[in-house]
Amino acid sequence: MSIGIIAAETDEMLAIRNIMKDIKETKIYNLNFIIGKIENKECVLVKCGVGKVNAARTTQVLIDNYDVKTIINVGSAGAVNPELNIEDVVIAKDLVQYDFDITAVGNYEKGEICEVGRFIKSDEKLIELCKKSIQEMENINIKVGTIGSADLFLADYKKAEELRKEFNLECVEMEGAAIAQVCFLDNIPFLVIRGISDVPNGNNKMDFHTYLKIASKRVAHMLEKLISSL
Repeated sequence: MSIGIIAAETDEMLAIRNIMKDIKETKIYNLNFIIGKIENKECVLVKCGVGKVNAARTTQVLIDNYDVKTIINVGSAGAVNPELNIEDVVIAKDLVQYDFDITAVGNYEKGEICEVGRFIKSDEKLIELCKKSIQEMENINIKVGTIGSADLFLADYKKAEELRKEFNLECVEMEGAAIAQVCFLDNIPFLVIRGISDVPNGNNKMDFHTYLKIASKRVAHMLEKLISSL
């Protein structure tokens, strides 16, 4: 059995590929799967692309074609909690699709998905192992909390404030909750880890692309430590 790793960005995927050994690559549809070892554990790495449909589709193709026991999603996110800063790390306690809304057709809450629920919980064992792994690294602030996903790039500070109050979010992105939903339906333990790339409090010390180059190496190092404990 393998560990599935889904990266959101090319830079992150390449940084993770660089720590893999015994690599071989294969293509299914237009998805490039990188098979190899990290810390002597069999891993399958793939980039999903932007948005919930791409993320869900990639997750299901990964599950259908590789015997994965766990799926880890890594990427960046925008903070909605004003206490978060650039380079902080959020580990998803749970995830919600904050743009999913069927409240007009029944007794549902916003974000609630039929036969799935509103908040999809990450695997508790993976959360604890990840916290321990990151705590061993220097100068990284960790927050465990709720991550929101939507097919929206959120740049409105007032909207971010509203979402934080409505869903108790730490940060938002565009893929994690879709990956979580597929893993939930397929009974695969999962974890979503996001590095903060921009913040609502005006303390953006670097632009996204500069941040990504720094964060990609950090993500790879975090994964090494986490995977070694699995």
